[in-house]
Amino acid sequence: MTTETRHDAMNTEHPRKIEPARDTGPSLNAGPGTAPDRPEAGPPRRSRGGRRRTGPVIMVSAGVLIAAGAGAVIADPFGMRPEDPPLQGTSATGLAQVTRETLAARTQENGTLGFAGTYDVVNQAGGTITRLPAVGQVIRQGRVLYRVDGKPVILLRGAVPVYRDLSQGSKGADVRQLNASLVALGYATKAEIDPGSDYFGTATYYALRKLQDKAGLTETGVLARGQAVFVPETALRITKISAVRGGAAARGAVVLRASSTRRQITISLHAGRQGEVAAGDKVTISLPSGKSTPGVVSSVGKVATKGDKTTTVDVRIRPSRPRETGMLDQAPVQVSIVTETAKDVLSVPVNALLAQARGGYCVEVVATDGAHRLIPVTTGLFDDSAGTVQVSGKGLAAGQNVVVPAS
Repeated sequence: MTTETRHDAMNTEHPRKIEPARDTGPSLNAGPGTAPDRPEAGPPRRSRGGRRRTGPVIMVSAGVLIAAGAGAVIADPFGMRPEDPPLQGTSATGLAQVTRETLAARTQENGTLGFAGTYDVVNQAGGTITRLPAVGQVIRQGRVLYRVDGKPVILLRGAVPVYRDLSQGSKGADVRQLNASLVALGYATKAEIDPGSDYFGTATYYALRKLQDKAGLTETGVLARGQAVFVPETALRITKISAVRGGAAARGAVVLRASSTRRQITISLHAGRQGEVAAGDKVTISLPSGKSTPGVVSSVGKVATKGDKTTTVDVRIRPSRPRETGMLDQAPVQVSIVTETAKDVLSVPVNALLAQARGGYCVEVVATDGAHRLIPVTTGLFDDSAGTVQVSGKGLAAGQNVVVPAS
């Protein structure tokens, strides 16, 4: 049995007992002039060529790791001769525990916080524009969006634009969205009007008259072309005014531009990394205020945009707690996207890994009686945010102590 001295976490040298190598791993004692090489910051991240939802991370060559802990690579862990002198450690060390937990791999991206959707509101009423909303104002369904010749143009929800007058007997998708809007606004019940019906019946006529009365229009029971604007949102946030108050309200002209009131983060992701992110991935959003809030990837673009220096795809993220994001528009944020998870696995701090000259890694385990031994390990997922790595190896168990460089 040989002895070896090494600084502990308290920076005091003392002898420690080294167990001879068994089937659980090589002896810590190596040939003259050699010692384990402890990586300073862990191996580089895996190749981003493709997305892997499970399985181990690609390992890198030990030769590229920078020595930090004991300061050398294990040259021949099984070549120790009995007459060789014991290895003298010179680096301060501490202990960390092998834990069983869930790890997550993340990618950090810059994003822009704003509002989802962009809608151009097209005018269908003839006359003079007499009132316009303000930029930043929120207009909800059933309310007046703007006025032409003093008469209101109402915002209603629907994907089909207004292209005709709607009256009793009319049928079509535009009638269906009118019926759905009248029910949503409370001017009729579902028993009175089926929201999915595409027929303009008597119930639609009376519900429409109630809406016209509320908006200040003449109660005709006919939705004349130009009296309403259909947009596939229940509320619009005005982002740009294209018309001028007092100017002509030309039919077919864009009056204003708006977004929804739904909060959204947009990321321009390098097209080569598209496979690393998928809809449903959980994210953490770092806000300009310094606070963080959770979110989820809602979509990953399939059409690339070529820029001056790179080609990107748009990734859209929905905050899980939109109120926490405030009301800032086009604000820069940092997004940490969880791209892969490993559940119920053993993990150690990355700086507990010892690189071996023949390839692979091991960790230095300290038994309860103070004996040290090396256990070869296979690495899996790297959790950069926690500074830990998934490991597996014969003889490795949760709760064991492993040697790490002293902080």
